[in-house]
Amino acid sequence: MEEDIQSIEPQALEARLAQNDPELVVIDVREDEEVATGMIPGATHIRLGDLPERYEELDPEKTYVMVCRSGRRSLLASQFMAEKGFKVINMEGGMIKWTGEIRA
Repeated sequence: MEEDIQSIEPQALEARLAQNDPELVVIDVREDEEVATGMIPGATHIRLGDLPERYEELDPEKTYVMVCRSGRRSLLASQFMAEKGFKVINMEGGMIKWTGEIRA
C-alpha cells in the first residue's frame, strides 16, 4: 500500500502553499506537545489517534497533505485517508525536514 501513496518534498509543499491553492489542505497528525513547538502556517491539527473519529469532518473534494515529525505517522495517516477515498499526499521527512515558516 505504501507505494500507492503520493509523496511531496517539504520544499515542494512550501512552493505549492505559497500559491494559495484552496484545494490543498495540510493536516498535522503529531501529538499536542509536538505541535506546540510550531506548525506549518494554515495547517489543521488532527492527532493520528483521532483521525478515525474526525476524518468525516474533512471535505472529500480537497487534497490533503499529511505531516508528522519524520514522515512515518503521516504515511499511516495517508494510508488511512486513501482507504476512505480521500486524495492524499504524504510530506516526506516530516517537520524534521521542513525549512519553511512555522507558527506557534
